Amino acid sequence: MRIVSLLPSATEIVADLGLVADLVGRSHECQWPEGVREVPVVSASRIDSGALDGRQIDEAVRAAVEKGEALYAVDGELLASLRPEVIITQDLCRVCAVSGGDLGEVGARVISLGPRTLSEVAESVRYLGRELGAAGPGEFCADEMLRRIERVRHAVAGRTRPRVFLAEWIEPPFVSGHWIPEMVAAAGGLEVLGRAGERSVRTTWETVRAARPELVIAAPCGFGQERAAREAALIDVGCRVVAVDADRFFVRPAPSLAQGVEILARIFHGIDLAVG
Repeated sequence: MRIVSLLPSATEIVADLGLVADLVGRSHECQWPEGVREVPVVSASRIDSGALDGRQIDEAVRAAVEKGEALYAVDGELLASLRPEVIITQDLCRVCAVSGGDLGEVGARVISLGPRTLSEVAESVRYLGRELGAAGPGEFCADEMLRRIERVRHAVAGRTRPRVFLAEWIEPPFVSGHWIPEMVAAAGGLEVLGRAGERSVRTTWETVRAARPELVIAAPCGFGQERAAREAALIDVGCRVVAVDADRFFVRPAPSLAQGVEILARIFHGIDLAVG
Protein backbone atom coordinates (compact mmCIF):
# COMPACT_ATOMS: atom_id res chain seq x y z
CA MET A 1 0.00 0.00 0.00
CA ARG A 2 1.37 3.43 -0.97
CA ILE A 3 0.78 5.86 1.91
CA VAL A 4 1.26 9.63 2.12
CA SER A 5 0.98 11.08 5.63
CA LEU A 6 0.46 14.81 6.00
CA LEU A 7 0.12 14.52 9.76
CA PRO A 8 3.09 13.98 12.12
CA SER A 9 1.08 11.86 14.55
CA ALA A 10 -0.16 9.65 11.71
CA THR A 11 3.40 9.19 10.45
CA GLU A 12 4.40 8.06 13.92
CA ILE A 13 1.46 5.66 14.04
CA VAL A 14 2.26 4.27 10.58
CA ALA A 15 5.76 3.52 11.89
CA ASP A 16 4.38 1.92 15.05
CA LEU A 17 2.23 -0.30 12.85
CA GLY A 18 5.33 -1.52 11.04
CA LEU A 19 4.40 0.17 7.75
CA VAL A 20 7.30 2.62 7.25
CA ALA A 21 8.22 0.84 4.02
CA ASP A 22 4.78 1.76 2.63
CA LEU A 23 5.26 5.48 3.34
CA VAL A 24 6.00 7.29 0.05
CA GLY A 25 5.35 10.90 1.10
CA ARG A 26 5.15 13.04 4.23
CA SER A 27 4.73 16.59 5.48
CA HIS A 28 7.71 18.76 6.42
CA GLU A 29 6.76 18.32 10.09
CA CYS A 30 6.89 14.51 10.00
CA GLN A 31 10.26 13.89 11.66
CA TRP A 32 9.71 10.82 13.83
CA PRO A 33 10.90 8.15 13.81
CA GLU A 34 14.14 9.34 12.22
CA GLY A 35 13.88 6.81 9.39
CA VAL A 36 10.98 8.74 7.82
CA ARG A 37 13.21 11.75 7.13
CA GLU A 38 14.35 10.11 3.90
CA VAL A 39 10.77 10.07 2.59
CA PRO A 40 9.84 12.84 0.08
CA VAL A 41 8.23 15.97 1.56
CA VAL A 42 5.01 16.97 -0.19
CA SER A 43 3.80 19.84 2.02
CA ALA A 44 5.30 22.86 3.76
CA SER A 45 4.22 25.71 5.99
CA ARG A 46 3.75 29.14 4.40
CA ILE A 47 4.99 30.70 7.65
CA ASP A 48 8.71 30.45 8.41
CA SER A 49 8.44 29.75 12.13
CA GLY A 50 12.20 29.35 12.45
CA ALA A 51 12.72 33.02 11.59
CA LEU A 52 10.04 34.36 13.94
CA ASP A 53 9.52 34.47 17.69
CA GLY A 54 6.37 33.14 19.33
CA ARG A 55 4.41 36.39 19.21
CA GLN A 56 5.33 36.97 15.57
CA ILE A 57 4.21 33.44 14.68
CA ASP A 58 0.89 34.01 16.45
CA GLU A 59 0.38 37.30 14.62
CA ALA A 60 1.25 35.76 11.23
CA VAL A 61 -1.14 32.85 11.77
CA ARG A 62 -3.95 35.14 12.89
CA ALA A 63 -3.46 37.40 9.88
CA ALA A 64 -3.54 34.46 7.48
CA VAL A 65 -6.66 32.97 9.08
CA GLU A 66 -8.47 36.33 9.00
CA LYS A 67 -7.70 36.65 5.28
CA GLY A 68 -8.80 33.09 4.61
CA GLU A 69 -5.32 32.15 3.39
CA ALA A 70 -4.02 28.58 3.51
CA LEU A 71 -1.30 28.02 6.10
CA TYR A 72 0.22 25.09 4.22
CA ALA A 73 1.26 24.50 0.62
CA VAL A 74 0.89 21.06 -0.95
CA ASP A 75 3.10 20.15 -3.92
CA GLY A 76 0.34 18.71 -6.08
CA GLU A 77 2.68 17.66 -8.88
CA LEU A 78 4.95 15.71 -6.53
CA LEU A 79 1.97 14.24 -4.72
CA ALA A 80 0.51 12.96 -7.98
CA SER A 81 3.87 11.48 -9.05
CA LEU A 82 4.01 9.42 -5.86
CA ARG A 83 0.77 7.67 -6.84
CA PRO A 84 -0.55 7.30 -3.27
CA GLU A 85 -3.38 4.90 -2.56
CA VAL A 86 -4.03 6.45 0.87
CA ILE A 87 -3.45 10.00 2.13
CA ILE A 88 -3.72 10.61 5.87
CA THR A 89 -4.62 14.07 7.12
CA GLN A 90 -6.69 15.74 9.84
CA ASP A 91 -9.60 18.09 10.45
CA LEU A 92 -8.88 18.84 14.11
CA CYS A 93 -6.91 22.08 13.75
CA ARG A 94 -6.22 23.94 10.52
CA VAL A 95 -3.31 25.73 12.19
CA CYS A 96 -1.46 22.52 13.11
CA ALA A 97 -1.31 20.56 9.84
CA VAL A 98 -2.74 20.15 6.36
CA SER A 99 -6.48 19.44 6.54
CA GLY A 100 -8.61 17.42 4.17
CA GLY A 101 -10.04 20.58 2.63
CA ASP A 102 -6.57 21.66 1.48
CA LEU A 103 -6.12 18.71 -0.87
CA GLY A 104 -8.70 19.05 -3.62
CA GLU A 105 -8.95 16.16 -6.07
CA VAL A 106 -6.15 13.72 -5.32
CA GLY A 107 -7.28 10.40 -6.77
CA ALA A 108 -6.60 8.54 -3.54
CA ARG A 109 -8.53 7.52 -0.47
CA VAL A 110 -8.25 10.24 2.18
CA ILE A 111 -8.30 9.22 5.84
CA SER A 112 -8.89 12.15 8.18
CA LEU A 113 -8.17 11.85 11.90
CA GLY A 114 -9.40 14.15 14.66
CA PRO A 115 -9.13 12.70 18.19
CA ARG A 116 -9.79 15.03 21.11
CA THR A 117 -9.24 12.81 24.15
CA LEU A 118 -6.81 10.10 25.17
CA SER A 119 -9.39 7.39 24.55
CA GLU A 120 -10.08 8.84 21.10
CA VAL A 121 -6.34 8.88 20.36
CA ALA A 122 -6.22 5.17 21.19
CA GLU A 123 -9.25 4.52 19.00
CA SER A 124 -7.66 6.47 16.13
CA VAL A 125 -4.65 4.14 16.34
CA ARG A 126 -6.94 1.12 16.17
CA TYR A 127 -8.91 2.68 13.31
CA LEU A 128 -5.81 3.47 11.28
CA GLY A 129 -4.52 -0.04 11.89
CA ARG A 130 -7.75 -1.51 10.51
CA GLU A 131 -7.79 0.82 7.52
CA LEU A 132 -4.17 0.03 6.62
CA GLY A 133 -4.45 -3.71 7.03
CA ALA A 134 -2.62 -3.85 10.36
CA ALA A 135 -5.47 -4.36 12.83
CA GLY A 136 -3.43 -6.51 15.21
CA PRO A 137 -0.55 -4.05 15.59
CA GLY A 138 -3.08 -1.23 15.91
CA GLU A 139 -4.78 -2.95 18.84
CA PHE A 140 -1.44 -3.65 20.49
CA CYS A 141 -0.15 -0.06 20.14
CA ALA A 142 -3.38 1.45 21.46
CA ASP A 143 -3.57 -0.94 24.41
CA GLU A 144 0.10 -0.39 25.28
CA MET A 145 -0.35 3.38 25.26
CA LEU A 146 -3.31 3.17 27.63
CA ARG A 147 -1.55 0.61 29.83
CA ARG A 148 1.45 2.89 30.31
CA ILE A 149 -0.80 5.82 31.18
CA GLU A 150 -2.74 3.75 33.70
CA ARG A 151 0.52 2.58 35.27
CA VAL A 152 1.42 6.21 35.92
CA ARG A 153 -2.05 7.00 37.22
CA HIS A 154 -1.76 4.14 39.71
CA ALA A 155 1.75 5.18 40.80
CA VAL A 156 0.70 8.74 41.69
CA ALA A 157 -2.63 7.86 43.29
CA GLY A 158 -3.00 9.46 46.73
CA ARG A 159 -0.16 11.93 46.28
CA THR A 160 -0.66 15.67 46.71
CA ARG A 161 -1.44 17.16 43.33
CA PRO A 162 0.52 20.30 42.38
CA ARG A 163 -1.43 23.12 40.77
CA VAL A 164 -0.24 23.20 37.17
CA PHE A 165 -0.64 25.49 34.20
CA LEU A 166 0.49 23.87 30.96
CA ALA A 167 1.02 26.55 28.34
CA GLU A 168 0.41 25.40 24.76
CA TRP A 169 1.79 28.75 23.62
CA ILE A 170 3.79 31.39 25.47
CA GLU A 171 3.26 34.79 23.83
CA PRO A 172 0.36 35.09 24.04
CA PRO A 173 -0.32 32.24 26.47
CA PHE A 174 -2.78 29.53 25.44
CA VAL A 175 -4.67 27.29 27.86
CA SER A 176 -4.15 23.59 27.17
CA GLY A 177 -6.97 21.61 25.58
CA HIS A 178 -7.94 18.31 24.00
CA TRP A 179 -6.03 15.40 25.64
CA ILE A 180 -3.39 17.47 27.47
CA PRO A 181 -5.39 18.24 30.66
CA GLU A 182 -6.04 14.48 30.87
CA MET A 183 -2.29 13.90 30.67
CA VAL A 184 -1.72 16.34 33.54
CA ALA A 185 -4.37 14.59 35.63
CA ALA A 186 -3.01 11.10 34.86
CA ALA A 187 0.46 12.25 35.95
CA GLY A 188 -0.87 13.49 39.29
CA GLY A 189 -1.28 17.19 38.63
CA LEU A 190 -4.21 19.61 38.85
CA GLU A 191 -4.58 21.71 35.67
CA VAL A 192 -5.77 25.10 36.86
CA LEU A 193 -7.08 26.38 33.51
CA GLY A 194 -6.94 23.48 31.04
CA ARG A 195 -10.11 22.32 29.25
CA ALA A 196 -10.12 18.58 28.59
CA GLY A 197 -11.61 17.59 25.25
CA GLU A 198 -11.90 21.21 24.07
CA ARG A 199 -9.77 23.46 21.89
CA SER A 200 -6.82 25.32 23.31
CA VAL A 201 -7.81 28.95 23.88
CA ARG A 202 -5.97 32.22 24.34
CA THR A 203 -5.63 33.67 27.82
CA THR A 204 -3.44 36.25 29.60
CA TRP A 205 -0.60 35.90 32.07
CA GLU A 206 -2.69 37.95 34.50
CA THR A 207 -5.36 35.23 34.36
CA VAL A 208 -2.71 32.56 34.87
CA ARG A 209 -1.32 34.35 37.95
CA ALA A 210 -4.84 34.65 39.36
CA ALA A 211 -5.22 30.85 39.04
CA ARG A 212 -2.24 30.45 41.45
CA PRO A 213 -0.27 27.69 39.74
CA GLU A 214 2.62 26.13 41.64
CA LEU A 215 4.24 25.01 38.40
CA VAL A 216 4.12 26.11 34.77
CA ILE A 217 4.90 23.59 32.03
CA ALA A 218 6.10 25.38 28.90
CA ALA A 219 4.90 23.24 26.00
CA PRO A 220 4.50 25.54 22.99
CA CYS A 221 2.86 23.62 20.16
CA GLY A 222 5.33 22.38 17.56
CA PHE A 223 8.46 23.32 19.54
CA GLY A 224 11.13 20.96 20.84
CA GLN A 225 12.55 21.31 24.34
CA GLU A 226 15.39 23.65 23.42
CA ARG A 227 13.15 26.18 21.72
CA ALA A 228 10.51 25.77 24.43
CA ALA A 229 13.17 26.64 27.01
CA ARG A 230 14.00 29.86 25.18
CA GLU A 231 10.32 30.81 25.12
CA ALA A 232 9.94 29.81 28.78
CA ALA A 233 12.52 32.42 29.76
CA LEU A 234 9.79 35.01 29.10
CA ILE A 235 7.48 33.59 31.76
CA ASP A 236 7.29 35.36 35.13
CA VAL A 237 4.38 34.19 37.24
CA GLY A 238 6.15 33.64 40.54
CA CYS A 239 6.55 29.88 40.34
CA ARG A 240 8.78 27.19 38.86
CA VAL A 241 8.74 26.87 35.05
CA VAL A 242 9.77 23.68 33.25
CA ALA A 243 10.13 23.39 29.46
CA VAL A 244 9.27 20.12 27.71
CA ASP A 245 9.48 18.72 24.19
CA ALA A 246 5.90 19.46 23.21
CA ASP A 247 6.39 18.53 19.57
CA ARG A 248 7.51 15.02 20.39
CA PHE A 249 5.51 14.02 23.47
CA PHE A 250 2.50 16.30 24.01
CA VAL A 251 0.77 17.79 20.97
CA ARG A 252 0.85 14.78 18.63
CA PRO A 253 -2.15 12.46 19.17
CA ALA A 254 -0.10 9.28 18.96
CA PRO A 255 1.13 6.52 21.32
CA SER A 256 4.08 8.73 22.36
CA LEU A 257 1.61 10.66 24.56
CA ALA A 258 2.20 7.90 27.11
CA GLN A 259 5.80 9.04 27.39
CA GLY A 260 4.55 12.59 27.85
CA VAL A 261 2.53 11.43 30.86
CA GLU A 262 5.62 9.70 32.23
CA ILE A 263 7.63 12.90 31.79
CA LEU A 264 5.02 14.88 33.72
CA ALA A 265 4.99 12.33 36.55
CA ARG A 266 8.74 12.73 36.87
CA ILE A 267 8.40 16.54 36.99
CA PHE A 268 5.47 16.52 39.44
CA HIS A 269 6.49 13.71 41.77
CA GLY A 270 10.02 12.55 40.92
CA ILE A 271 8.65 9.21 39.73
CA ASP A 272 10.51 7.71 36.77
CA LEU A 273 8.39 5.15 34.95
CA ALA A 274 9.71 5.80 31.43
CA VAL A 275 10.32 2.71 29.33
CA GLY A 276 11.83 4.40 26.29
